[in-house]
Amino acid sequence: MQLQKKPLAPLCLVWLLLAAMPASAALDAQQILKKSDEVRNPDRSFSLVTTLISYKNGKQNDTSKLVLYSRASPNGGQFRSLLRFISPQRDAGKLTLKSGRDLWLYDPASQASVPISPQQRLLGQASNGDVVTANWAEDYKASLLAEEQIQDGEKQMRDCYHLHLVATNPDAPYPSMDLWVDKNDFKSRKAEFYAVNGNLLKTTWYRRYEPALGGVRPTEAVIIDGVNAQLVTVLRQQNFAWRDVPEAWLQRDYLAHFKDTEQ
Repeated sequence: MQLQKKPLAPLCLVWLLLAAMPASAALDAQQILKKSDEVRNPDRSFSLVTTLISYKNGKQNDTSKLVLYSRASPNGGQFRSLLRFISPQRDAGKLTLKSGRDLWLYDPASQASVPISPQQRLLGQASNGDVVTANWAEDYKASLLAEEQIQDGEKQMRDCYHLHLVATNPDAPYPSMDLWVDKNDFKSRKAEFYAVNGNLLKTTWYRRYEPALGGVRPTEAVIIDGVNAQLVTVLRQQNFAWRDVPEAWLQRDYLAHFKDTEQ
């Protein structure tokens, strides 16, 4: 006599369905974006030195160096940042403050601070929004377009989540962007930034991930102009350090009195 097979219990069916689901289903697009932020940025205050080098037709034509001080928001939101220009000499001593949605440039020559835009360029293709610390999950709504393989900035093939990001507030650095996040470790590998009309502004490759500030973080970004690929800016970060960034440094009225006694 042939025994009848008993139907699987409902709980067993649930476990089988979960096991068959792709790993990507465990995270939605916004969670993937948040995890990529955590790779790029530490969770407490720090400082580092950024060097910007611009190239035209393969030849270096300008360079700039500055110190970045960033203080993590106590509620886990967006960072507040202060930039101090070291070189070239014409810019030495200038300060840029990002606090909330406000961005200010202080010039010691005129002793005046003026509002500026995150899209305003610092050097070459690098803008203020590229240099200050930013948690994109705070300013953008993400959707998952695809899971695809790309060649990263170091000519390595990577399996990535392809996210499309749309700004959720008018002060976000860019209206929209596409971001490729490594499926294995949530490292940002590539980003494309778009204007309001949908035109490509620039492409950025994040590379040279190294141990820094309690994680493995990108120490170099290569920024390529969206119209003329011969216009390239390299952003290099070094001298990472945990730093107690005083609250006073992040106040516009204090910019004229700023002095870093450790530098």
